[in-house]
Amino acid sequence: MDVEMLRTALSSIPFNGHLGLEIVGLVGDKGVVRLPDSEPLRNHVGSQHAGALFAAAEAASGAAVLGALGARLAEVTPLAKGAEIQYLKMARGVITATASLGEDKAAILSRLDADGKVLTDVRVEMTDAEGVVVATMTVHWHMRKRA
Repeated sequence: MDVEMLRTALSSIPFNGHLGLEIVGLVGDKGVVRLPDSEPLRNHVGSQHAGALFAAAEAASGAAVLGALGARLAEVTPLAKGAEIQYLKMARGVITATASLGEDKAAILSRLDADGKVLTDVRVEMTDAEGVVVATMTVHWHMRKRA
């Protein structure tokens, strides 16, 4: 999947646009999303709101999944099934969420072909402009072949 197709797919989700998420795209097999620094996205202490961080990480994980599925996206329905997030430091300024598959994409596609469905984890690291990790998240993605 090329970066423009990825941007179109993830930008078509109205909530992502509401937050102003920038779909940076794919860097290798990693999905990358930027969360802007905007007053409406801040919490009561002036840092990025936890919900905005969660949304950026979920979008980045979706980019990684869409990138892994590539040309097979038309035959598969991906859906986030659950997630855990850890807030490590105050998240100030622009935040970059970088997501990577927890396993080799060939293994994911092989299981999908064998079983018709697969559950896989995507790990996300969120960093500030200085590269400090401010939060991490694991998103559990369920993918199934369409009938």
